[in-house]
Amino acid sequence: MVTVEPISSAILKIKLADSRKAEDWKKHWNCLKDNGYYAVYLVSDEGKGICTAHQQALANIIRQSDTYHAIAHQLGHWVKNFETAAYRAIKQEYDRYDKLDSAKSEPVINKKIGEYEQAQKITKEKIQIYEDYRYVYLCLIEELSLFDDSGNLRDPKKAETHITTGLDLLEAFKNSKLTKTVNKVRRTMPNLFHYFDRAQSIVNDLMALSCDQEALRALCLAWQYRKGVVKCKKTNARQYHSMMEQFYLELAEVYLHQDYSFIKIQVDMKLDQIVQSSSLVECINSIIRPYLNNSKNQITQQTLNLIMYYHNHRRYIDGKRQGKTPMEILTGKKQDKDWIELILDMVEEKNPSLFSFSR
Repeated sequence: MVTVEPISSAILKIKLADSRKAEDWKKHWNCLKDNGYYAVYLVSDEGKGICTAHQQALANIIRQSDTYHAIAHQLGHWVKNFETAAYRAIKQEYDRYDKLDSAKSEPVINKKIGEYEQAQKITKEKIQIYEDYRYVYLCLIEELSLFDDSGNLRDPKKAETHITTGLDLLEAFKNSKLTKTVNKVRRTMPNLFHYFDRAQSIVNDLMALSCDQEALRALCLAWQYRKGVVKCKKTNARQYHSMMEQFYLELAEVYLHQDYSFIKIQVDMKLDQIVQSSSLVECINSIIRPYLNNSKNQITQQTLNLIMYYHNHRRYIDGKRQGKTPMEILTGKKQDKDWIELILDMVEEKNPSLFSFSR
């Protein structure tokens, strides 16, 4: 069980647990509260335990459904499924075509031609399904973006309407498994757009800055494309988002001149406070996973504590947190020593004789 503070990326608590039921999460959060960490906003997936715990223990705190798990995780793999089905049909069509040469008698020739034409029909249908699904899926993902092409904040009600329409279109595919997945997505809708409320407050603050509004919109789009660079796995998509980010940064610089660096820092710092997914927890899981694998799931709480300490006090070497540690960002206090030095200091404090050498 892991709870992470999203701005600093600091692990607040990591717990080795036999289950992740509501009571487990409530104890987990109560422990954080006892240590001075109070929840102001919760982002999570739709796990039954964590959702029930939120209703019982943090009902006064807004819970934002993880937009990645709600849409991309649930519906994204269907793009690959339909693409694979289309390629399978294409291969079948080619196989039927190749077998035409083996036919000698007229009845066999007619039979092979019929099979080939049927394969052509199936291929066309499979390709159409893939293209239709991919188009609708990309439209759904686009509606989760904060800013439109002009850099203006999207209307969450319109976004919700468009996503609902898209889900209706997916149900029209008449695929029972896909329909079941669509229904899962529908259940997340009531908690899917809370991040727009947070975004509206932040954008209002940004508009109060004494800077050109066109520049502000350009910086908002640059920030959004930067998130795309981080999220994209395919090289072409990553390169496109990077190119668009650079374009809008250069556009903002034209408007702002010498104020560019200062305004950009202010905009990025504010926008980074908008959290719509728990992807950071997935990053933490990717750090923990190799240790779990190497220990063959015989991990101990002490090892988890060490991993947490390492992560919270290690210094980032790149990215937006470059040169800082999670604890520095969280507490605002400078960390002068490396994480391993801090651990050795604690060990020596508890047992001063451990590092002493007798003659």
